[in-house]
Amino acid sequence: MNVIVDLCVVPMGVGVSVGKYVAECQRVLEEAGLEHQLHAYGTNIEGEWDEVFAAIKQCHERVHAMGAPRITTSIKVGTRTDRTQTMQDKVASVRKK
Repeated sequence: MNVIVDLCVVPMGVGVSVGKYVAECQRVLEEAGLEHQLHAYGTNIEGEWDEVFAAIKQCHERVHAMGAPRITTSIKVGTRTDRTQTMQDKVASVRKK
C-alpha cells in the first residue's frame, strides 16, 4: 500500500539546535530511495508503507546512536485506495484551484 507521511522527529536532551539530527534523518530517507520533501517543521515522505515505516525506524535508531536519549515523533499518515496520488499531485491540485 502506498502512503504519504508527514514526519517530525524531535530529539530531546540534546540542546536547542537539532539540525544535525534532521540532516541524519534526511540521509536515511535518501539511502532508502524514498521520495521526500523537507519543510520548515518536518518532512513529507511517500512510498510503500513498509519501506516508509522502516525508514522512520532507522531515523530513530540513528538519532539515538548520535546521542539523543529521547525522541518524540509526530506522524500524519494518508493512504488512498481509489487512485494513485503523489505529493506533487496534491500540491498541484491545490495550486490549480
